[in-house]
Amino acid sequence: MNDGAMQSYSLTLDKYLDHAAKWHPETEVVTARRDGENMRVGYAKLRHRALLFSSVLSGLGVRAGQRVATLAWNSQAHVEAWFAIMGMGAVCHTLNPRLTASQTAAMLRQSQAQVLIASADLLPLASEIAAAAPLSHVLVIDGDAGERIDGVTVTPIEELLADAKHDVAWGGFDENTASGLCFTSGTTGEPKGVTYTHRSSYLHTLRLLQADVIGITARDTVLPVVPMFHANAWGMPFAAPAVGARLVLPGRHSDGASLARLIVSEGVTVAAGVPTVWLGLLEYLEAEGGEVPTLQRILVGGAPMPQALMQRIEQRLGVAVQTSWGMTELSPLGTMALPADPRRNAALSGRPAIGVDLLLTDADGQALPNQREAEGHLRVRGPAVVERYLGQDGPATDADGWFDTGDLARIDPEGNLIITGRAKDLIKSGGEWINPAQIEAIVSALPQVSLAAVVGRLDPKWGERPILLVEMRKDEDLTDQQLLASLKGRVASWWIPDEVVRVPKMPTAATGKVDKMRLRSQFGQV
Repeated sequence: MNDGAMQSYSLTLDKYLDHAAKWHPETEVVTARRDGENMRVGYAKLRHRALLFSSVLSGLGVRAGQRVATLAWNSQAHVEAWFAIMGMGAVCHTLNPRLTASQTAAMLRQSQAQVLIASADLLPLASEIAAAAPLSHVLVIDGDAGERIDGVTVTPIEELLADAKHDVAWGGFDENTASGLCFTSGTTGEPKGVTYTHRSSYLHTLRLLQADVIGITARDTVLPVVPMFHANAWGMPFAAPAVGARLVLPGRHSDGASLARLIVSEGVTVAAGVPTVWLGLLEYLEAEGGEVPTLQRILVGGAPMPQALMQRIEQRLGVAVQTSWGMTELSPLGTMALPADPRRNAALSGRPAIGVDLLLTDADGQALPNQREAEGHLRVRGPAVVERYLGQDGPATDADGWFDTGDLARIDPEGNLIITGRAKDLIKSGGEWINPAQIEAIVSALPQVSLAAVVGRLDPKWGERPILLVEMRKDEDLTDQQLLASLKGRVASWWIPDEVVRVPKMPTAATGKVDKMRLRSQFGQV
């Protein structure tokens, strides 16, 4: 007997934009501009432009499987670039413009991207990157090419789109094909590339759309303030076209005044970003007055949300705050709190939806016998969880497929995840990782310094901020300004510690290493 069969339907991301263009052709994608005249395009036209963009990339020699980098803000053109790259089977490598040129170039050398798509105002940074990475072309979006780069062809994308032909087909490849690449500091402090596949991001999007997760619909207007260069903008550029929701993009401006104007003018109903973004919006409205009447929900992740801030936001803005937990290796969403749960608070990161499983273990990776109300090392697995990092032969998971997140956590009786700390030393400030080891290596290299350590101090605005502790060599001294000056231009400006603390003798553990647990206990509180 023939059992019959279902149709073959490859889960590739181009289908999300195809769907939006066919069934929601006039629904807008809006990009904020400083002059208040926001750019607008319907999904049908955006898809047409993205296909032309694919043709441009093909003409530059980009082929399936090759990586194309982007250095850009949240904008229509960046969305077009995403779908253009991924739709033709190439890999979109998003670069973080908040890092230094040397940090970014190191990542670009690993990805081996030859083409960089850059926002016009980031061309000076692109020029520095090109000096240390093997680029052949820079395509300029969101403005004109105002800078020349030695040895690299710099061209505004609009010039190339005007002559492009719609001759590149999307899809037609295996759903396990790589689609995106994002570097993270990881759980050991070394930058690691996380490669997403079409299948992983497709399934991640379906998980986002569940009613108990983000649950946006065609009636929503969605504002992802979380940047597109950071963990897929939490999947919003896929989720919005998947249901035909309006997508509002803030460009590079995420200050309170800009966001307030944008939310009001576009009738935003759901917005996503790290806590400091919403603190800025709150402080602006408290100082200047005004309301955001259409805003219903704020999705928060990337850094801890102080309970007092959560209460202030909900009371002043009249919105529900949904806290969450995730990481780049999870595409990025792991858990999300229910917006209508009366028991919710800032410490609860919510429950996992289908497609994510959690496990608490001891330090040796053995599952805790009681998975409720016991603190353990958090592991996770699922179809949108990393299995292997870029360029690494060995898996990032254990023998049973569990990925060690590096977080300490517990799970309450209702299944809500509560992050209680990090097993590693990385500092998370404003939703972005800071690697203390890089700072320590630079400061420790100064001849006047004996030992240096960097730990995170709790901060009401950023979650954590780094402080530098130094033990100076006998009869040697440097001012605080001289110590911090050694970091300028060598790490991102926001990595530079807020304070220098001098210790007569650096505490060490039994192994002889600096005892950071003791330092955090002594200096890590506000």
